Amino acid sequence: MARLRRRACVALFLFTLFVLATLMGLRTLKPTDGFSALAPGADVLPVIGEKVDRRSVSSDVQPSPAQARNPKLLASNSSPDKGVSYDVHIFYYMWYGNPQMDERYLHWDHILVPHWDPKIAASYPRGRHVPPEDIASSFYPELGPYSSRDPEVLESHMEQIGAAGAGVLVLSWYPPGLADDHGEPTEDLIPSILDAAIRHGLKVAFHIQPYKGRTDHSVHENIKYITDRYGDHGAFYRFTTSNGKALPLFYIYDSYLTPPEAWAEMLTSTGSHSLRGTPYDGVFIALIVEERHKNDILAGGFDGMYTYFASNGFSYGSSHQNWKGIKTFCDGNNLLFVPSVGPGYIDTSIRPWNNHNTRNRVNGRYYETTLQAALNVRPEIVTITSFNEWHEGTQIERAVPKKTVTRLYLDYQPHEPDLYLELTRRWVEQFSREKEQWLM
Repeated sequence: MARLRRRACVALFLFTLFVLATLMGLRTLKPTDGFSALAPGADVLPVIGEKVDRRSVSSDVQPSPAQARNPKLLASNSSPDKGVSYDVHIFYYMWYGNPQMDERYLHWDHILVPHWDPKIAASYPRGRHVPPEDIASSFYPELGPYSSRDPEVLESHMEQIGAAGAGVLVLSWYPPGLADDHGEPTEDLIPSILDAAIRHGLKVAFHIQPYKGRTDHSVHENIKYITDRYGDHGAFYRFTTSNGKALPLFYIYDSYLTPPEAWAEMLTSTGSHSLRGTPYDGVFIALIVEERHKNDILAGGFDGMYTYFASNGFSYGSSHQNWKGIKTFCDGNNLLFVPSVGPGYIDTSIRPWNNHNTRNRVNGRYYETTLQAALNVRPEIVTITSFNEWHEGTQIERAVPKKTVTRLYLDYQPHEPDLYLELTRRWVEQFSREKEQWLM
């Protein structure tokens, strides 16, 4: 009898652990964001193998008068004949390297970033990763720790992005000779990326990073450089407005680092070095992190705002519950609202102290929730964070199971490595159908 009681106690303990783990996983969907239809387990979008729901998504967000006034809010940039939508943009990183192509590993050997508080930092490991078995990611790519310079890798990436239905890849860009703190300059890769993109019917936009010394004047020169150097390429993305203008579109990461008064000198018609009405005019999208950035972006002369971060609740801008209010603000001020959606978030492979911002994928449910949240506000453009930001675990690129002596990587099982490509493809199709109805 005692043995039976022990067995029963063990079974009850294991069952309790299972229930707690399940609840913690579902908690990352953050149902408290106010989308009652998005409770954990709700069929937001089809999971692989299930029937696609063709019904329209209901939303209480109606087109505002501003949408009729602002040509940027009404243009459709889809490309049904190519099977992709140019209204779906995906952030792309070209900073990876390995010994076969680059003589050493780049970014896969990323350091473990110490916490800014020395007392907290002392509780976590230091050092750097040692590829190929130990890489700076919680997931392991199907292609292994690849080089962004590898032509075969580039072809695979374009094929995957096209298969997902995203029509525009948004390059993380630094001026010639500059790079992020852990990589090397990549400007020489851009012609190959443009050529590969056009072979797959894709377009390329630019995500201007906060390099050292970035100002409104230096960005002015960056825009001229990019437009002059790549503007004639067939893959160079231009946003077509309803009045027929085709303008380059630029994302400005961490735009809040520069005062709005300085941006206004470049982005308003009366600015001292204005791009407006010149051959270098464009559609300029700023990053919204805090609520106060809405008015700063408006004052700076930007054409819209995007949210980037794939961790719901991490910032004001990335919190789904705030998207309706941001969209209303944008509609009322002739601005584009570009929400960023992502499959999850985990950056503890490089920031081991940041576990509180992890958002578990829950076999695709988190992604479905954020995709639906974007649909609910009827955006003109949606961005996906990301195709291959492996450090922060936001990638939709194919990943595979991997276990080493010291590491057990996360993966997409029980689904296949292309789970998130397939979910994206189905959502892009739904987004295109919904958008046609919005514009009728």
